[in-house]
Amino acid sequence: MTTTSTTPTEPTASRTTYPHSAGLSVLRHRRLSLLLHRRAAAVVTVLLLLLAGVMLLAACVGQTYVPPGEVWRVLCGHGGPYDLVVGELRVPRIVLGALVGAALGLSGALVQTVTRNPLASPDVIGVGHGAAAATVLALATGTVASPGALPAVAVTGGLAAAALVYVLAWRHGMQPSRFVLTGVGIGVALSAVAQLYLTESELAAAEQLKLWLTGSLNGRGWEQASPLAWVLLLSLPALVWASRALRPLGLDADTAAALGVRVQRTQLGLTVLGVVLAAVATGAAGPVGFVALTGPQLARRLTRTPQLPLAACPRTGAGIVGGGGPGGPPRGATGAVSCRRRRGRCRGSRSRGCRR
Repeated sequence: MTTTSTTPTEPTASRTTYPHSAGLSVLRHRRLSLLLHRRAAAVVTVLLLLLAGVMLLAACVGQTYVPPGEVWRVLCGHGGPYDLVVGELRVPRIVLGALVGAALGLSGALVQTVTRNPLASPDVIGVGHGAAAATVLALATGTVASPGALPAVAVTGGLAAAALVYVLAWRHGMQPSRFVLTGVGIGVALSAVAQLYLTESELAAAEQLKLWLTGSLNGRGWEQASPLAWVLLLSLPALVWASRALRPLGLDADTAAALGVRVQRTQLGLTVLGVVLAAVATGAAGPVGFVALTGPQLARRLTRTPQLPLAACPRTGAGIVGGGGPGGPPRGATGAVSCRRRRGRCRGSRSRGCRR
C-alpha cells in the first residue's frame, strides 16, 4: 500500500467562463471574486481609446491648427512655439470638459437607477436649476462680486435644491415617481426665479449670467478642473460601493428588500452621491444639458447590459463634452452671444456672431 502526499499550492487567479450566461465571466483570486461582463469590458476599452483620440483631435483643431507631433511635444514638457496655445489654453479646457462629462455621466446613471426612469437626470431633480438660481441671485443682489466664487455658489444652490426636493418628496419613504414629479415642480419654480432676476438685471450682468447659464468651457482652466478632479478621486470608494448597490436596486423595491438591501438608505446614498457629482460639475462649467441624460443610455446600448454600466457611463459623458472642442461651449450647449436691440441699435457682444 502506497501513500501519496500532496503539498499545498498557493492559490492563483483564475477565470471561470459560463458559456450560457450572456457573456459573463467570473474572475477569482483567493477569497475575492469579480463578475465581468466581457462585452462591457471591451466597450470600456474602446471608449477609452476613442476618448484619447477625441481629446488629441480637440487639441489640434481650432482657430490655429497644431500638428499632433507639436501637441505631443508640449504635453511632454519640451515646449515650443505652440506652448501657449496648447499648454495653457486648449489642454486645460479639454481636461475640464472630460472631467465634467465623466461626473455628469456618473450622476445621470445614479439618478436614473434610483428613480427607475431612463428620462431622469440631475436637471430633473432640480440640481441645475438650483445652481442657476443661486448664481443669478448672488450676482443680482451683489452678494458675490468675484467671478471666482461662482462655482461655490452654484454647488451650494444645487445641493440645497436637491435637499429641498428630497424633503418634500418624503412620505414614509421615497417613491421614485413622487421624487421626479417634485423635482420637476421645484425646477420650474427655480427657473422662473432665475429668469425674473435675469430680466431685471443690468445689461452687462445679464450677458455674464447668460454666458454662465448656457454652460461653456470658454475662459476656464486648471482652477476649475482641480476641485472637480479631487471630488472624482475622493468619490472612488463610494463609486465602488455604488457599483454593487445598483444591481439589486435595479429590481423593484420588494425584491431588493428580500435580497437584504436596505432600500431607503441605499437610495439616499446613491442620490447624495449623484447630486454632489452633478453640483460640482455644474459649478465648474455651468449647467450643461442632456449629457447626464444621454450618456448613461448610450453606454447601456453599447454594452447591452441589463443595468446601467457604471464603468462605461463616465467614458461616454467625457466623450460628449470633451469632444466639444476647446474653442467654444460643450456639445449640446448653445453659445451665449447676446445681442439686444434697443432704440434701433445693437448693444450686444461685438463678436462675429452679433450683427447689426
